[in-house]
Amino acid sequence: MGTSLACAALLGDGRRHWGLPQLIERGRRVAEYDAIANEYRESKALPFRECVERHTLFELLGDVCGRTVLDLACGDGFYTRLLRQAGAAEVTGVDVSEGMVELAEDRERRQPLGCRYVCADVAAFEPAERVDLVVAAYLLNYARTPGELVHLCRACHGALRPGGRFVGLNNNVRNVPLAAGSLRKYGLERTWANPLAEGDAMRYTFFNADGSQFGFDNFYLKPQTHTEAFEQAGFRGFRWCDMRLHPSEAGNPFWDEFMANPPIVAFEAER
Repeated sequence: MGTSLACAALLGDGRRHWGLPQLIERGRRVAEYDAIANEYRESKALPFRECVERHTLFELLGDVCGRTVLDLACGDGFYTRLLRQAGAAEVTGVDVSEGMVELAEDRERRQPLGCRYVCADVAAFEPAERVDLVVAAYLLNYARTPGELVHLCRACHGALRPGGRFVGLNNNVRNVPLAAGSLRKYGLERTWANPLAEGDAMRYTFFNADGSQFGFDNFYLKPQTHTEAFEQAGFRGFRWCDMRLHPSEAGNPFWDEFMANPPIVAFEAER
């Protein structure tokens, strides 16, 4: 559910190249996210973002003080800035959407924290130095095929120092999606093919508090496909992590449907 990239095909020598279909898809996705950059930023104010998404991610990350961090598919820099505020020594955000990166850089100019941003495809991005931590909120759900997922995982693995961690958020591929419209009170809806097959698109539509709305496609790959992709990329200890509700919201029935069958899930792995 974050900004995306198109995955490159690999030549026999391991170099990435773009075929015509990939280039067309890349251009479409960049244009899509450039067009919704402001609305996407507004969606960060939806209650589930803070009470479930943000809380779960930072509980899983633990202490980031002094760490070097790469925030992949960073969007407008929302988590890039939070990571820096949490004490990370260096944080670089990478996103394919020029519109998103412009929003992130504008915020950095107005409220400087020392974050750095790069407009690039994650699948082809190589940091100058390996980092302690790779964070990716809704990156992997843009892979349409097992091969594309492996390429993304390898890019993340290659950016980490030995012993470094990869922590992220993803569409919850472990459960069957809720009935259409049942997430509307949380500010989002999902539509999908029935039955849902490997590589099928899932359409996400967001409804912001200011009345704006926007949508984009994510793609479904089976849980086992993810496990195998992490193993092929060289990661150790890949695991899915359940979403957690902020303690301040404990007992609030508003969250019952969301937490009973959450549309998002966290994960972690180690290089």
